[in-house]
Amino acid sequence: MNSLNVKKGDNVKVLAGKDKGKTGKVLATDPKTGKVLVEGVNMATRHLKPRSANDQGGKKTVEAPLDVSNVQIVCPSCSNAVRVRHQVTDGKNVRICAKCGASLDVAAKPEKAKKKADKAEKKTAADKPKKTTKKTKTTEAKAEEKVPVEETSDGKTE
Repeated sequence: MNSLNVKKGDNVKVLAGKDKGKTGKVLATDPKTGKVLVEGVNMATRHLKPRSANDQGGKKTVEAPLDVSNVQIVCPSCSNAVRVRHQVTDGKNVRICAKCGASLDVAAKPEKAKKKADKAEKKTAADKPKKTTKKTKTTEAKAEEKVPVEETSDGKTE
């Protein structure tokens, strides 16, 4: 299983398991194993052992991965758990809601494009070398600093 219909940031509904019926946001996907991590769903308790004298052990609840077959995408326009169709529009493969035909990728794309543009602007501004001006002495100031040469009665300079 190498490709998933579910992407990070999608809202999904759990179809099977102890949290059946719950909805949540996808935090991470693993196409290799076919697992997804959903916010607030399939919570597991991890027991932490203190690693040093100052650390305190305890119990911590974390999200455990779910199989991708046990979740279904919630369409943002019709608010139903729906199957996903794929359609090529403008040369790009877009995910489409099978019930209402709305695009599932449209909502996230403009935000990502805007964030990427902002990062690119910041990066180009940071990459430009800063112009530093060195304070140089004027020729008059240099001339004043020079010590006048004194001549002795012998005609030699000291």
